[in-house]
Amino acid sequence: MYAFYEWNHAVMAPLRAVADATRALYQNPLNPLSHTDMGRTVAAMAEVFERSTRVYAKPEWGLHDTFVDGMRVPVIDKVVWEKPFGRLLHFERELPAGRRADPRFLIVAPMSGHYATLLRGTVEALLPYGDVHITDWQDARMVPVAAGRFDLDDYVDYVIEMLRFLGPDTHVIGVCQPAVPVMMAVARMEEDEDPCSPATMTLMGGPIDTRINPTGVNRLAEEKGIDWFRQNVIMKVPFPQPGFMRDVYPGFLQLTGFMSMNLDRHLIAHKDFFVHLVKDDGDSAEKHRTFYDEYNAVMDLTAEFYLQTVDEVFIKHSLPKGEITHRGHRLDMGKIRRTALLTVEGENDDISGVGQTQAAQTLCTALPDDMRVHYMQPKVGHYGVFNGSRFRAEIAPRIVDFALTHGGKRDAAQAPLVPVPDLSAETHDATLQPPEALDAAPTQPTVFVAPSEPQVAAEVPSEPTPEAFIVEVEAKTPVPEDPEAETPVPDEAIETHEPAEVMDASVSFEPADAALEADTALVPPVLEPHADGAIPITLADLQTALADGAEPVPSILPEGFLGAAATSAPTIKGSPKLVKAATRPRRKR
Repeated sequence: MYAFYEWNHAVMAPLRAVADATRALYQNPLNPLSHTDMGRTVAAMAEVFERSTRVYAKPEWGLHDTFVDGMRVPVIDKVVWEKPFGRLLHFERELPAGRRADPRFLIVAPMSGHYATLLRGTVEALLPYGDVHITDWQDARMVPVAAGRFDLDDYVDYVIEMLRFLGPDTHVIGVCQPAVPVMMAVARMEEDEDPCSPATMTLMGGPIDTRINPTGVNRLAEEKGIDWFRQNVIMKVPFPQPGFMRDVYPGFLQLTGFMSMNLDRHLIAHKDFFVHLVKDDGDSAEKHRTFYDEYNAVMDLTAEFYLQTVDEVFIKHSLPKGEITHRGHRLDMGKIRRTALLTVEGENDDISGVGQTQAAQTLCTALPDDMRVHYMQPKVGHYGVFNGSRFRAEIAPRIVDFALTHGGKRDAAQAPLVPVPDLSAETHDATLQPPEALDAAPTQPTVFVAPSEPQVAAEVPSEPTPEAFIVEVEAKTPVPEDPEAETPVPDEAIETHEPAEVMDASVSFEPADAALEADTALVPPVLEPHADGAIPITLADLQTALADGAEPVPSILPEGFLGAAATSAPTIKGSPKLVKAATRPRRKR
């Protein structure tokens, strides 16, 4: 079958070339038909055909920079360790000399069909807070038979060698399938009292005990048995691939299995892609291309690794039964004593059911309670455990915090800045975190102002405060106060509102606050709270209130905030909500 697949791909090559040329012709702006529905329809048909018959290459990482301490720094991925079936990539950040070290992470990517680039979002989320390394497994059909075999024991050996290469106080993260070999490697190192055993072990959505809440994937393995897999899915790599005659589990079979699990969703996605092309909806079409360029890029697995994993993990359940071995040596998870354990699961995971990863907590009997944490993320599936907005906002900070808590030689590294305002404390600190998207518009700073008497409790948003920012402030010539300004009403008449949502905007006002005139390129500006207490509102909220005709309450504003131009008309870009917590409404005549 593998040879037929390759032959079919070769036969289709001329048709793909014609389709690609047709697409280019009907998308050329110089062609009048490209501006018609008919032209866009022909181009859409050609592109859908070409993409549906293409063999997708390994995607690029595309991680060229990140934010560290509020600064954008370049990132370069380098190969620092390599063997025939895998290599270790280091995402090297160009940081200032003498800066304190961050936690060192080793992300063990799954060898389950997709390339390690599937964890691009995982790497990107950890880069601002850690020194990130990741395993980059080789496509088995690209490895010559002379390089030897690669099975589950070899996988464990690779993980151990990488941990030794990185040295002590490394934080290992096993995503999905690697949860089992990572746990095996740590148990072996702990039993051998290896000084390079990791400081922490994070297991995410992994099949530690597939007897718990079995999914369709788990049931299929038990129903078919190992002989069925050996006879039906193992094939030899055809000529002229470098791995010619190697026994593998082909990537195209894996992709077929992936898509068959949610075939209706994939068909709808491709239909929508066609419609978006016809409607010239470039943004939606590009999102489809980005996702499927990654999703359709698959790699072959060695037959011995695939069969041993299916047999030991999904059929025999050797790990939870205490029967798993490495090079013939039975491993005892109870030997794990120095490596803290964090397990993460998704509430809607349809690959590794809820409870399967948490089973690792039960197996590590020697770990004290203060060295083990389990977290179940609501409203995410399998992919959301290691990618997406909820991973960035809720899971990644927990991973970094866990590493900082249990790190040894790197305990001085900076924790991710997760803002938690607390009005019950006497002083309130505003902490910031880097922006989610590197090219996102800067958000506004938060100004803390104290209420005048009588004090009214302000509601504090439960969501994290805005991310790191750089604010542009323009100083203008002050405008004199209006001599006919109306007399303000008493303090008791002050209206209070919920804090406004922080909107993307750049603010210019008169005059610029001295605290914001500092070197904002190096340190994100933060205004200290007033001594009388604190109610957080944004600069734009306050300036909008003034522009609306309200009068400031000098006694509750930070000293020097508005200066002599407190009542001048500000210049605001953006549309933040109106907040009058620090202003008095003008009295009607």
